[in-house]
Amino acid sequence: MHERAVTVVESGSGPYGQFITSGRHVMGADEPVELGGMDTGPDPYELLLSALGACPAKTLRMYATRKKMRLSRVEVRLRHVQRAAGSGGLTDKFERRIALFGDLSVEDRQRQRLLEIADKCPVSQTLQRSSVVDSLLDEAKVG
Repeated sequence: MHERAVTVVESGSGPYGQFITSGRHVMGADEPVELGGMDTGPDPYELLLSALGACPAKTLRMYATRKKMRLSRVEVRLRHVQRAAGSGGLTDKFERRIALFGDLSVEDRQRQRLLEIADKCPVSQTLQRSSVVDSLLDEAKVG
């Protein structure tokens, strides 16, 4: 079992500004101005898209290195679209466009294999299967 921990606290920068702390890394999050935020950082869906892009890029780098492929660079562009679904719900669609640069096989076999590997990255797999999210109240704090 692998466990990760992140802490999110309000930053005081506008109504939705947040600091995200993960180990020794600190990042910001917010909402765009048109949604009442101050746009001091990416919104939560942009952070999710970042994970969905960084994970396959790193996975592809690891695989290409192990297989001694001449992959010089990976670029991932992402989009998230939410649409109304039946019975008042929403459906989410993530589109990921992966550009592979380098001296890869002319027959495109290596490129196709790398695309298959991208879909096997851990973040992609997490989003493709059901997850459990438990929300618990922490001890009340004063001040």
